[in-house]
Amino acid sequence: MSPPWRCRIEQFDETRPMTVAKPLPDYIPETAFGDWFLQTRTWDVHVLDVALRDLARLDPSPRANHPVVVDVGCGWGGSLRKLAERFRPERLVGFDIAPKMVEAATREAAQVRLANGRVAEVIQGDSSRLPLADASVDLLFCHQTFHHLVDQDRAIAEFFRVLKPGGKLLFAESTRRYIQSWIIRLLFRHPMEMQKTAPQYLALVRAAGFVVPDAQVSYPFLWWSREDLGLVERVLRIEPPAAREETLINLVATRP
Repeated sequence: MSPPWRCRIEQFDETRPMTVAKPLPDYIPETAFGDWFLQTRTWDVHVLDVALRDLARLDPSPRANHPVVVDVGCGWGGSLRKLAERFRPERLVGFDIAPKMVEAATREAAQVRLANGRVAEVIQGDSSRLPLADASVDLLFCHQTFHHLVDQDRAIAEFFRVLKPGGKLLFAESTRRYIQSWIIRLLFRHPMEMQKTAPQYLALVRAAGFVVPDAQVSYPFLWWSREDLGLVERVLRIEPPAAREETLINLVATRP
């Protein structure tokens, strides 16, 4: 009978190739349902508009205009007109990595005329490698985009790099609890390994160098971020229980 140590050696085959983790793609394409939903009135009114109002409430020093405004993850382009109306920029640039969204957003941008007569722009690009000069942006809007990103550390560093000192980051995001809920897993596609809790997102933004006072952070618990889509509250008129873990985080950060 072979000694135990010999058995263990014979079971190890050094010629067998080792398993190597597959690198994550730059982005994960959305499902057909997701593409459709991002163009609906529900998204426009109950997601995008609500986030913009909350971010405006959190901003302690609103300005009449921001000369250069960037939207990272502009999707189908529905946010561009809203940003132009709210912040009156002289230059408005939307970025997205998905070709079909860039194509659609470009059509939307052509209809968004700024105060100086220019139109909005859309550029296909990776959020972790923005083709913008250092300290060239006054306001950067990132709405429901970060949970799609694979290289989140590099992306937030890019946001800090391109913003001017005193420039603002408007950040609105879904958290791990929401993205990993059964209904979102069923209907959408995301890089699950990258998902973060609300405190983790806040820590990420602060670690990049941004100043984010607690008064400039909110944790909405909106009907669409609940696993029952708010049916208990809207149909049964029962107050929903407090969230065990935040489903959303909105914040206004400043580059010092």
